[in-house]
Amino acid sequence: MNQIVSREVWLEARRELLAKEKEATHLRDHVNAERLALPWVKVDKDYVFDTPTGRKSLAELFDGRSQLIVYHFMLGPNWEAGCPGCSFLADHFDGALPHLNHHDVTLVAVSRAPIEKVEAYKKRMGWEFPWVSSFANDFNFDYHVSFSEDQLAGETVFYNFTDMDRSEGHDELPGLSAFYKDEVGNVFHTYSSYARGPEELIGTLMILDRAPKGRNEGRTMDFVRRHDEYEEAPKAQSCCH
Repeated sequence: MNQIVSREVWLEARRELLAKEKEATHLRDHVNAERLALPWVKVDKDYVFDTPTGRKSLAELFDGRSQLIVYHFMLGPNWEAGCPGCSFLADHFDGALPHLNHHDVTLVAVSRAPIEKVEAYKKRMGWEFPWVSSFANDFNFDYHVSFSEDQLAGETVFYNFTDMDRSEGHDELPGLSAFYKDEVGNVFHTYSSYARGPEELIGTLMILDRAPKGRNEGRTMDFVRRHDEYEEAPKAQSCCH
């Protein structure tokens, strides 16, 4: 239980926190500006993805828009279901799609599982966002979210822009990458983020951060389940019964 104080004392503490919240907001604005100023890398490799409507190149995934956000969804070729954490994040995609699409941004999830397995899991979860398979190309390996047997046999794998201890990783890991396509069809890699980097996409966590108990977790997102795997939450006991 937190300290119980008068409204006047609470207001003083809240104003002190507000100053720090404003500082964090200004820092976020500064980081966003630096992100937009990053140099770009031209994508010269031809990637072809399996989609529900046939094979498509990376340029075709833009779907007529100039900006593409790829979420690297952890669903490996031999996995029976998608990563619970990635599924938690992906639960927030469908509501954002009309806003992104009308702001010249296409959002696509990419996994290394075959398209049949991707489609089956997508149907189970009731999602509508575009989701394609990179099973037949090197996209996941080149963007450092999938790892070969040889890589996994070593002591480290390259993830989140550093050599990470192999014991901390899996054959698939999460991430987000951004691309731009110019008027003549050239595609550029503009940004990637890994580990907890895409966390701000998870609106539920942002709401929990304002709740009295916060995220109420022992380790990162240990409370998260796939949305069809939650048991009915027990109702809080009333003080009157």
